[in-house]
Amino acid sequence: MLKNYFKIAFRNLWKNKVFSGVNMAGLALGIAAFVLILEYISFEKSVNGFHANLPTLYRMLWQNKAGEVWPDMAPAVATLMKQQFPEVKTYCRVVDNSISGIVSASDGKNRLSPKAFRETDVAYADASFFTLFTFPLLQGDAATALTRPNTVAVSESYARKYFGDAKALGQLVTMNNQFGTTPFTVSAVYADMPQNSDMQFGMVFSLQTLANPANLNGNDWARLDSFDGSYLMTYLQLPEGTDTRKLEDKFDQLKQKIRPPDENRMVLQPAATIHLGASLSDPYPTTGKLAFVYLLGGIAVLILAIAWFNYINLSTAGALKRAKEVGVRKVVGAGQRQLIGQFLGESFLLNLLGFGLAILLISGLQTVFNELIKKELSLRILTSNSFWLIGLCLLLVGALASGGYTAFALSSFQPLQTLKGAFGNRAKGGSLRKSLVVFQFSVSVVLIICTFVLYRQLQFMQNQHLGVSLEQRVVIHGPEVGKDESFQARTAAFQHELEQVPSIKNFSSSGTVPGNFYNFSTSGIVKQNPQAEADKIVYSMGFIDHRYLTTYGIALAAGRNFLTTECEAGYVKSGKLMVNETGARRLGFPSAADAVGKIINWGQAFEIVGVVKDYHHQSLREAIDPIIFMPSRYGNWLTIQLGTDQIQAKMGALERLYKATYPGNPFEFFFVDENYNQQYQTEQQYGKIFVTASLLAIFIACLGLFGLATFMTEQRTKEIGVRKVLGASVGSIVTLLSKDFMKLVLIAFLIASPIAWYATRQWLQNFEYKVDLEWWVFGLAGGTAVLVALATISFQSIKAALMNPVSSLRSE
Repeated sequence: MLKNYFKIAFRNLWKNKVFSGVNMAGLALGIAAFVLILEYISFEKSVNGFHANLPTLYRMLWQNKAGEVWPDMAPAVATLMKQQFPEVKTYCRVVDNSISGIVSASDGKNRLSPKAFRETDVAYADASFFTLFTFPLLQGDAATALTRPNTVAVSESYARKYFGDAKALGQLVTMNNQFGTTPFTVSAVYADMPQNSDMQFGMVFSLQTLANPANLNGNDWARLDSFDGSYLMTYLQLPEGTDTRKLEDKFDQLKQKIRPPDENRMVLQPAATIHLGASLSDPYPTTGKLAFVYLLGGIAVLILAIAWFNYINLSTAGALKRAKEVGVRKVVGAGQRQLIGQFLGESFLLNLLGFGLAILLISGLQTVFNELIKKELSLRILTSNSFWLIGLCLLLVGALASGGYTAFALSSFQPLQTLKGAFGNRAKGGSLRKSLVVFQFSVSVVLIICTFVLYRQLQFMQNQHLGVSLEQRVVIHGPEVGKDESFQARTAAFQHELEQVPSIKNFSSSGTVPGNFYNFSTSGIVKQNPQAEADKIVYSMGFIDHRYLTTYGIALAAGRNFLTTECEAGYVKSGKLMVNETGARRLGFPSAADAVGKIINWGQAFEIVGVVKDYHHQSLREAIDPIIFMPSRYGNWLTIQLGTDQIQAKMGALERLYKATYPGNPFEFFFVDENYNQQYQTEQQYGKIFVTASLLAIFIACLGLFGLATFMTEQRTKEIGVRKVLGASVGSIVTLLSKDFMKLVLIAFLIASPIAWYATRQWLQNFEYKVDLEWWVFGLAGGTAVLVALATISFQSIKAALMNPVSSLRSE
């Protein structure tokens, strides 16, 4: 019997090739999109899940009264927590990606190699790092790898990078950064950190190195016994079942004793929630967004639902053709259960074929999808057992969801009515078909509107006048190696050489550049006779020289620029500062001109010599910060404004001059405009995803509309023939066949518009500077949907209208 069901199902699918092909293509695209997105969601959910101690690991955070949190802790906090609270079993402090530098390695004979690399994916960590976190060691002992100062663990890739095939253990590595030139001995080699790890370090240096004042190079803020320098993250291991709320209260009571009371409290974040933690900006380069995961999941379900709805639509429409078949089967003794089994079998077979085609599509689209989401994923992320379980669930749910209504509706036909032909005159399932078409196009219109708004916002941010010139500016990383007594003299000579190059229009040395963070942020800056709580306002601080404003085309609102002598002396000795317009307002000055010449206090008295016009130092997602500029001659970044011709030759000449002046330092650079636009990577990724989702959704919906139009045209073939005989034009017939579908698309637009308006309005709230939601965007999206639907329907309508009426009426 089962074999007979499948044989009949296959014959029916083969007989109705158009409907079967449309259904199969829609299901294949829907399932492929769903599985690809499921790969991404599975990856995001798996991040950090491999750590054996994850359930008992917590990260310490600061939280203010507004609920905002940040992970930067002072180094002495961890040791104090361990001493005061027995709940803290152990701790690990990690300084990640914020202390980078230039690394050179030995050649196997403890002689430094002339080859050097600037490394940014490095960390300093406590000795407990490899016992708390599950990063397997290939060489060395996890318990002792980072116990001693001046030791470093390197990844397998970095071991090959620096030492080739030679054994890495015991080799010498030298780090050159703000702590000076520090030698380290390789004490361990660990397997490369997996892709699904938030931590992506090529080198982990012993944090105990910073316990020696001689290794700090004057950077007292980094002392491990300090409660002031908040620059690292602190992880605690707690016993299972610890009441973290009570422990946080104890932390707060202790904090009130060791520092003046403030609004911030220390809280604990489960390490398992770090990757997708809500409303927390992390330094990790892999940190995901929970909202993005939910968004992708929702899109995947909607696309799959559109594909399943195609089946329901076409099947209910095709019910008229199979009504007599059902009647005959019932007359010869078929029961309702047998009929339901027959139609569910057809649905299962079609879903199975769609699933098989989807696997082929996934294989072909995997590379494109990986490029879209910037991850290296494959079906392996779904383990073999879970993948087949997911596949089986898709088949069963798809067969039941898409075939269930059809099976029950067809099996409930009364045989007497169907055999008399009475059923053919009734629009069985008409309301359902219309509802599903409206749903499909509503989803499509929402996605189209969201795509239009997203790209308008992206274009707005990229083309908005920023108050700063970025084009043709190249930034060279400053040197780290060789900062000896001759460094300033060599730098002065280097800058003098740059002044002699005709192709260099301007150049500037600074501690910050547009598109990057400032040097640091601080509070406690007040003017004379300050307003209440003025010392709590946070200001962004940036070191710049006297050429910075000119090089970047930044205007002054009032006052003057720094003098060369002030930059040579530095901000402490010169006692001079500049502020931007927002900073002047925050300090309480009524105008830019009023701020010039005034004194502000920040540990000592400083005079404001100029007020810089507000410009967008960072993306338009953020409000302009109050900025205080400090004079400095030697910054970490060298910006050079070049002419537009022969860029490659000019960069080659710069590289030769740089390496001659600063031997042992790699020549690394980036273009400011490209670096600035990197801030919009998230929006660009969202844009690509919404375009892809919109195209998929409307294509699958149009597949169903095409099949539905084909069926409806077949049903009205004789009517069309009669109308043509009576003189109806091709245009009137096309209008007749299209108008009902166009009404459904317009209803879908009316439903989708308020949904899309609310969604895009909520999304735009994340931007300080944003586009307006104008009516024409919604009109353009609706017009696009109507045109696509009309083109889909018109193909069949025109074909039917051009048919010879003799052919359609011959059987009468």
